[in-house]
Amino acid sequence: MSISAEDHPAIKSVLIQILLVLTGAVFFALANPGFLFPKGISFFAWFMYVPVFMIVHRASHKTVWLWGGVYGVIAYSLYTSWLAAFSSVGMLAVSFLYFVLCAVLFLVLKAAETFCGKKAWIAQWLVLCAYEYIKTLGFSGFSYGVSAYTQWRNILLIQSSAIAGVWGITALVDFCSAWIYRVLLDSAGSVSLKNVLKSVKRHGAGLCIWGVCLCAALIYGAVVIKSKPHETGKYVKVCAVQNNTDPWKGGVEAYERDTKTLMSLTQKALEADGDIQIVVWPETAVVPSIIMQYNQRKDRKRFEIINSVLEYINKQNAVFVIGNFHSVDTGGEYYDDYNCAFVFNPRVNVIPPEPEIYAKMHLVPFTETFPYAKLFPFIYKLLLKGDTHLWSAGKKRTVFRQAGISFSVPICFEDTFGNDCRKFVRDGARAFINMSNDAWSKSLACQYQHLSMAVFRSAESRIPTVRSTASGQTCIIDVHGRISAEAEPFSRTFVTGYIPVIEQSAPLTLYDRTGDVLGIFFIFVSLVWLAAGIIWNKKTK
Repeated sequence: MSISAEDHPAIKSVLIQILLVLTGAVFFALANPGFLFPKGISFFAWFMYVPVFMIVHRASHKTVWLWGGVYGVIAYSLYTSWLAAFSSVGMLAVSFLYFVLCAVLFLVLKAAETFCGKKAWIAQWLVLCAYEYIKTLGFSGFSYGVSAYTQWRNILLIQSSAIAGVWGITALVDFCSAWIYRVLLDSAGSVSLKNVLKSVKRHGAGLCIWGVCLCAALIYGAVVIKSKPHETGKYVKVCAVQNNTDPWKGGVEAYERDTKTLMSLTQKALEADGDIQIVVWPETAVVPSIIMQYNQRKDRKRFEIINSVLEYINKQNAVFVIGNFHSVDTGGEYYDDYNCAFVFNPRVNVIPPEPEIYAKMHLVPFTETFPYAKLFPFIYKLLLKGDTHLWSAGKKRTVFRQAGISFSVPICFEDTFGNDCRKFVRDGARAFINMSNDAWSKSLACQYQHLSMAVFRSAESRIPTVRSTASGQTCIIDVHGRISAEAEPFSRTFVTGYIPVIEQSAPLTLYDRTGDVLGIFFIFVSLVWLAAGIIWNKKTK
């Protein structure tokens, strides 16, 4: 005797929940750059959380957390599928992290539905916005997957990030899912056009407010994009090199080959255009520690590699911004290793090497830093055995003043955080020069996910960005977040172009002044509303 889902409502309910989980995870993956569509399909973002709200509504208080955890694992496994090729430990860490985060999110969304009355869907929207901000905080903070980044090619919309960062755009995108869910829920008893229209009318005020806000953001963007904010009329010609290699693979022979490639590509660029004022090489493009190897000379081969680089740079006229592995002897058992940007001015600070230095401050969790070695020794040992290099964190933000501009160098992961980059601007940076290495992922999707966040850093602060990456996406981004020049990914090449000199006295954008205040607001309002709902329900009972 066969058992069908129709005969057993519990089985049918579980199957529907599974379908909603899979649908929600697929919508999330499609909205963002991914392995199927490397640039993403931003249209899906506007309703990608509808299945999430449906799951929460259908699930019991006892099981809602489990559905949330399963959704988090599947959604981020699809979204960050490239991570599996790099580090199984990293993939497990992300899966565990988002199981926990989404389990908690679903519990809070259920509580909002239970205690916040007729406007619970608005409370749930605020909770979702708060979650998007919270997941970027702390040691394991991860900006990948924030809703606003799905809109990275919507140039008009992203201009409003100069007001509230990515959080205003995230609120607009997430509200659409919450509103659609509420309309569908109200007409669920009899899904007909008449009932849907009645539900739309019932929630018309919310739709109108959202429409006004969206139109205002687009009009603001159209006005701003025609302006040239505080440009001096002067420009600096830059060259970003892409040598298409993972610099940490292959040992000393590979290090030598990579530096020769970098110098060869640079020479082609300089011969084609002698007016280049700044040359940028990717993150840790030169692996042997330049200062340590030059001063100690314990390893002849490594010394020869870095000496050839220094001699080459010293013969040029352009300022060089290069990534290097910098070891510092602090008198302990081990050296402190830093992921650094070195700025060399030929015939000034090249031989002996005395570069201006910025050491990466915001390190990648689990692959560049793990501060809980004593608490979780097992995980720490796994990381050491894996394909990772644990760094020391830099302690000071640096603004370089070379070739007529003031710039800072957020290194790789750092340009995925608006709050980090705005601090460089507050210190005086008027351009970003980002050096990255995503070659380890061997994934175009990963590189576009990174680029989708980088364009916001320019739009938020109204300053240009130059990106030099190991394998892509090497490009020049203008003050509005538009990509003016981009290299072919996974090729040995370079990009040359101009960036404007922004006045040092240029006023800061509202976001640069206030930071993530809107994200904090979402947390505060969500907690207050939820607490008030719980208290009110207790008093009523």
